[in-house]
Amino acid sequence: MKMNFSISKCLSSHRHLHPHPFVPSATSQNPPLTSPLLPKIKTTHHYKSVQHPKPSLRRCSLLTPMASNQSMGNFQTDGSEFEPDPTLTNDDLKPTISSQRSFSGWEMACLWVGLVVGVPTYYLAGSLVDLGMAWWQGIATVVVANIILLVPLVLTGHPGTLYGISFPVLARSSFGIRGAHIPTLLRALVGCGWYGIETWIGGEAIFLLLPNAVKTTSFANTVGWLGTSPLEFACFVVFWIAQLSFVWKGMEGIREVEKYSAPILIALTSLLLIWAYVNAGGFGHMLTLSSKLSSSEFWALFFPSLTANISFWATLALNIPDFTRYAKSQKDQVLGQIGLPIFMGAFTFVGVAVTSSTQVIFGKVISSPIELLGQIGGLTTKILAIFGISLAIITTNIAANVVAPANALVNLSPSKFTFRRGALLTALLGIAFQPWRLLGSSESFVYTWLVGYSALLGPIGGIVLADYYLVRRTELAIKDLYSLSQNGEYYYSGGYNLVALAALVVGILPVIPGFLQKVGIVSSVSEVFVVIYNNAWFFSFFISGFLYWVLSSLIRNHNSIPPQAQQPLLSNEN
Repeated sequence: MKMNFSISKCLSSHRHLHPHPFVPSATSQNPPLTSPLLPKIKTTHHYKSVQHPKPSLRRCSLLTPMASNQSMGNFQTDGSEFEPDPTLTNDDLKPTISSQRSFSGWEMACLWVGLVVGVPTYYLAGSLVDLGMAWWQGIATVVVANIILLVPLVLTGHPGTLYGISFPVLARSSFGIRGAHIPTLLRALVGCGWYGIETWIGGEAIFLLLPNAVKTTSFANTVGWLGTSPLEFACFVVFWIAQLSFVWKGMEGIREVEKYSAPILIALTSLLLIWAYVNAGGFGHMLTLSSKLSSSEFWALFFPSLTANISFWATLALNIPDFTRYAKSQKDQVLGQIGLPIFMGAFTFVGVAVTSSTQVIFGKVISSPIELLGQIGGLTTKILAIFGISLAIITTNIAANVVAPANALVNLSPSKFTFRRGALLTALLGIAFQPWRLLGSSESFVYTWLVGYSALLGPIGGIVLADYYLVRRTELAIKDLYSLSQNGEYYYSGGYNLVALAALVVGILPVIPGFLQKVGIVSSVSEVFVVIYNNAWFFSFFISGFLYWVLSSLIRNHNSIPPQAQQPLLSNEN
């Protein structure tokens, strides 16, 4: 591969945005994103005065542009060039190498099929129809939300593929080496809550589809101190163990189960849709479900519904680098994710079509797919139902709710946690949440709280993307992401970037009043706060991202070295 840089760049100080052998030069075949609408940001800057070591030509010899597949290549921990801090890395946090880049575009798409096909997604458009939308308006709202969400998904996935780093490591760039624990643990908390709830739903599917002779035994009676029946709890534990067996194999195991589950889930979903069409004599009833809303009522419902549907995958939009770091190329990660709006639209159509058909077939609306499959009856149907629902929940749960908490715990203490240990603790926390009590007391509260909390994570996404694209122009110093040196690029103030934390607070605070009213903690708030909460993701994402960009740019310009001091030691002219 041809060297595309000058000797002067080899002799530049280690405070440059690319101070080590593992990041492409500014003139490599992967140039940073630029825009004529954005001010030029200096690529060399200092937050404090530093005495630099003498340049090394040996170090320069390793400065090669990144390979075309954008793999990180060597990540040396035993050489003089790069010795990462042991408290910041282990095998699960190191950048992925070429041999680990096994996710093709098809496998990334399979990941999303596995995520989309699940019980919660089945309800999405149907719930909007219940609120008064026409069937096509409900599906269109879901599709539009996912088209919007596709933008931050692809943009946040870029550094995962380019540098081979996970979300906790990427967050160190914007929040600081130690400050990264804040966004990753916030994301992990949501994941643990959802993990417990999804696992309980899976256990309930097994319980509901058991023979009546089993469900009428004394083991099906609720035990006061447990809060549920021993039989239901046993079904929950069985499902809990089944999920863990897949997670225990690590990311490769997750890739395999998502890859092979996708066509099975598509086939089973198609069979359910065909059954509804044949037995209902077509989808005529669904097509008659017209809107019950006036124009003003529709738009009043549309925007909060749009935010809620964006929030549905907003958490995964944060930690998508956990998956794209295994992608073979940027093309694979983009093509794999671009199908999300299509998958969501197709599966929510199935949910609306099948649910509306139950009115014709059974004389009543059955919105729960688990209850529906139990109503259909038959041994073969029950076996397929248990298999299909279990597979759908497992593929969603392990990808959406295990990977992020596990990586957050690894980032918190790399010496104590591996991915497996982090996944095991996540699963145990899922039990500690006692989801059967949460769902039993107020199911609407739990879902409102979790979806609302996901919307509060919008500012984290805005900050991460503003830092990566607007402040750093896609250039990261990988060496400093694994360093606790006070002179490191991402050490900031004691390891915390106060600008990011301030932007995070500013983005969250205005959303809180409307959130508190939504969950019933306060009775009423100003209409302004209601509007802000109804558009929480948009508001917090852009406010925090913009504030972070402005403050970071001001600080960088203030601390920049005068132009004359930035001249290379050796001239390019010869």
